[in-house]
Amino acid sequence: MKTRNIIQFTLVFLVGFTAFAQEKKWSLKESVDYALQNNITVRQSLLDQQIAEQDLKSAKGNFLPTVNASASQNWNFGSFIDQNGSRISRDSRGNGFGLNAGVTLFNGFRNTNLQKQAELGIESSKIQLDILKNNISLNVVNAYLNILFNREAVKQAEEQVAISQKSLEQVQELVDAGARASADLLVSKSQLASDNERLVNAENNVVLSLLNLSQLLQIPSQGFDIQNVDIDLTEAVLAYNNSNEILSYALDNRPEIKGAQLNIDNAELNYQIARSAYLPSLSFGVGASTSYQHLQGQDDVLPIVTGFDATSGEAIIELQKNGFAEQIENNLGYNVGFSLNVPIFNGFRTDASVKRAEISKDRIVLALEQEKQTLTSNVEQAFADAKASLIQYEASKISLESQELAFQNEQDKYDLGVSTSFQLEQVRNRLINAQSSFLNAKYNYVFKTKVLDFYLDKPITE
Repeated sequence: MKTRNIIQFTLVFLVGFTAFAQEKKWSLKESVDYALQNNITVRQSLLDQQIAEQDLKSAKGNFLPTVNASASQNWNFGSFIDQNGSRISRDSRGNGFGLNAGVTLFNGFRNTNLQKQAELGIESSKIQLDILKNNISLNVVNAYLNILFNREAVKQAEEQVAISQKSLEQVQELVDAGARASADLLVSKSQLASDNERLVNAENNVVLSLLNLSQLLQIPSQGFDIQNVDIDLTEAVLAYNNSNEILSYALDNRPEIKGAQLNIDNAELNYQIARSAYLPSLSFGVGASTSYQHLQGQDDVLPIVTGFDATSGEAIIELQKNGFAEQIENNLGYNVGFSLNVPIFNGFRTDASVKRAEISKDRIVLALEQEKQTLTSNVEQAFADAKASLIQYEASKISLESQELAFQNEQDKYDLGVSTSFQLEQVRNRLINAQSSFLNAKYNYVFKTKVLDFYLDKPITE
């Protein structure tokens, strides 16, 4: 019974959570923030930062000494030289133990440059993350605005369907009364069918745009929805007269430029690292070692001359215990030393490596210039697009107002019987086209101004 209650509670919780998720309407800021926190590519980039931090840790470790311990077990068969320098014809086994430490004192500043390079790697990974976040933010904003645009298109289509339906009913009454020809009824029915088709297409576009945004956020599209935002363009003006100010800021602050400049610094360090192979290297090392040797079939003893026989003059030998502990202690030795390596000739490999690093640095300098040219082109194009979108918006607004007046005038003429339904529908189609153009111009202008804010590092979610 207890298990059943737990299962029931879990099901209720999941159903409630799903319902909450379906009822939630995402704001633009929530959408962008969620994408920046949960996007898989962003999370991968954060892991790249952690890798860069480990690279720095490794580079710093090059300045520290290395310490290694060793142990060995060996067997000898036949003749061999023992620890005392005597040749022994007997099988034996032995152990060796050692402890060594070493540190690089100088290697042409290679370690120093490797640490600087690792530090640049962390900065570079952060810049790449900024670039990625900027692009994701802009894509989410574009997708969000696309949903709002399609929803307004649905509203317009619904209004036109309602007008066509009402017009059809009026024409039907006039035809039934004999005041209008049946051809007018066919025109009205045709217009209603076209408006219904336009409405279905608009509704499908809303579904597809919601799907696109949910995929950008990498969340299930089931029940996904956004908040409706009223975009007020009563004062549609550009904040800048030209692109110079935007471009100046972008060239100084955009992460793409900073990343390209870091690449130059990194290339210079690569060049210095390659040149370090010309210089000598100096290292210092200390060590300790000991060993144990055992003759198979014989006790571990050591013959010691304790004196000489007074009569025969022969040496008096005493066998002392020489087991594992005794040999380890007695055979313990130490070493200390310096090692100097001076490069003289290595088949021109160092020359080739230095030349490659120099050429690579020149290429990366050109890459910075290319990045600046690309950014300049993008900013100037963005400003031109924003300026053109403003002009288009103002023109489409005037056109819409004119078409609304024209339609109202044609509707009045139709009501007075001096205009046909065909003429009325022609005028209304021009009105529909004007509405569509105005809606496109409106959201195109909004997005183009967001792009300018993007290059100025201004918030694009407001």
